[in-house]
This record gives sequence, structure tokens and C-alpha cells, in this order.
Amino acid sequence: MKHFRPLKSVPVIYLYRDFVDFRKSYQGLGAIVEQELGRNPFSGELYVFINRHRNKIKCLYWENNGFVLYYKALAEEKFKWPKDGEAVITLSGEQINWLLDGYDISLLKPHKKLHFDTLL
Repeated sequence: MKHFRPLKSVPVIYLYRDFVDFRKSYQGLGAIVEQELGRNPFSGELYVFINRHRNKIKCLYWENNGFVLYYKALAEEKFKWPKDGEAVITLSGEQINWLLDGYDISLLKPHKKLHFDTLL
């Protein structure tokens, strides 16, 4: 079975941390991108938004000659949405798909690097 998902090859993905009124369509979400993030919604970057109940996600993406609006509504559970930090975080194509699958992407961090001078 094929899935309609954001491609892993999308160069830049921005996750907008604040809750968004999901009555907004591509124009309202594009206005958030321009006015609150100071970014260009026509840049080919993917922008990810969530509703207050954390059970719906919208992704906004400009594709050559029009906007693509990806929408996912969960039937029972909630998305694991990062809480702390800046208003926007950058994700990879793999991470957005993990988020859509229900993983907590804030926990998907590598081990910290350690530096030692001696074994003893």
C-alpha cells in the first residue's frame, strides 16, 4: 500500500511549534510563514503546523505552480509535539515521517559526544 507523505528528499522542513487554528487554509498558513517566521512560503521549503488538541497536522509546501496542503487527522491518539525551545525547529524528511508515524522526535537525539585524554 502506498502512502501519501512528504518526501524524505524535501530539502528543508520547518516545524512551527505554536498551535494553529485549523480553519486556516494555505493562505492563512502562508501568512504565518511570512509574517511570524519572516520566511518565503514560495521557497520550496515544507512548513508543519499542529492544532491545539495535537490530533491534526497540516503541512504547507509550494510545488512549482501551486501550494500542496498535506493534512492528517488522528482518530484516537495525539501527536508527540516538541514543547521547549525556539518557535521553529528544522526537521529532516525522515523525522517528519517519524512524527507522522507517532514517534516523539524530541527524544530522537544522538548520544552526547565525549572527549577523554586518557583511559586511566
